Amino acid sequence: MRSVLPILGVALILPFGSRAEGQTMGDQPTPSAQTASDEVPGPQLRPQETSRFSVGGFIGFQDGLSFQGFAAARDFAQGFPLQARFRIARTSVEPGSAPEARRIFINDATNGTPKEAGVTTGLGLDGIYPMGPRTNFFGGIRYTRFKANFKYVGGNEDFDVTSTHWGLAAGLEAEFPMGPRLSLLVSGGGEYFFSSRLSGHDTSYSPDGDDVNPRKDYTYNDADDAVDQPILRPVALLGFSYRLGG
Repeated sequence: MRSVLPILGVALILPFGSRAEGQTMGDQPTPSAQTASDEVPGPQLRPQETSRFSVGGFIGFQDGLSFQGFAAARDFAQGFPLQARFRIARTSVEPGSAPEARRIFINDATNGTPKEAGVTTGLGLDGIYPMGPRTNFFGGIRYTRFKANFKYVGGNEDFDVTSTHWGLAAGLEAEFPMGPRLSLLVSGGGEYFFSSRLSGHDTSYSPDGDDVNPRKDYTYNDADDAVDQPILRPVALLGFSYRLGG
């Protein structure tokens, strides 16, 4: 009888022990559940590096109301830090003084009512260097064509004064992502243009004094004061950039 009791005790204890072990193992999360929760991606706002090329545009002030379009490219060579951006711009500007332009380029007449308009069309090439997560420095070259139109209604005068200029540009630009490909751009800086020949009708004035059919004793400085061709221009622009797929 004594030998039977220990056997019965062991038989009663074993089922409870195995049941407790099963409950303990069931409370632990499975490895597959942990992996699934760890792999859930969070929202991404920074533009994805989908392509080397992007396009966009600007609107704002560039010594007048300016509209611009651009195309940009990056990663020319491994480790090369600069992006390149080609832009084209059209800007409405002040043309200058109609009476003075008439005297210096045409004649001394004073009849008629003056109407005037000015515009520049230009090309630019920038190198863009990242200075922070959202800030870039840009610098580059500019080529622009200036045209001032002076029309005297009732005075039988309608003429243009034109010039072409090379220049330099520099500034800072902030980029704010709006989606995987689209970014808002805020750009500010300045442009400097070198002096160039001013031409109107059959007369032109050059900075080096090589004038063609100058009127009276007028010089390049007089023509320069009469019209507002670009020299030093502040720039403040708002735009967008869209990264192409690829």
